[in-house]
Amino acid sequence: MGTLSMSSGDPNRTIFPKISPDKIQGCDLHEGEWGTVGSVIFWNYVHAKTTLNSICSYTISTVVIEGDLLELYKSFVATLHVDTKGENNLVTWTFEYEKRSEDVEDPNTLMDFIVNLTKDIETHHLK
Repeated sequence: MGTLSMSSGDPNRTIFPKISPDKIQGCDLHEGEWGTVGSVIFWNYVHAKTTLNSICSYTISTVVIEGDLLELYKSFVATLHVDTKGENNLVTWTFEYEKRSEDVEDPNTLMDFIVNLTKDIETHHLK
């Protein structure tokens, strides 16, 4: 537990809609191969398409390349990092973004969404 795996045979790429169907309805591979840097994945939640920017054992970084977020932000990168110490895991999400204008709010509602999704995943793993 704690290792982030995105290999082609890994069910993590389709498990999110099963764990949290009210938040994520699906994800589809549009280009490349599952779990490879540069692959393009469409996440059906806010109609965002992302490209996998980097991946290692405990960190995944994605760049939003299409979707609703880009109406508000010139660029948007989401990074997930997991620190593991024994049985304990600490999940950290980081958003890097550039607002299109000063009137655009920080993505607090998206962070709330991600926090609740992370809690759903934790509940699933604790079963």
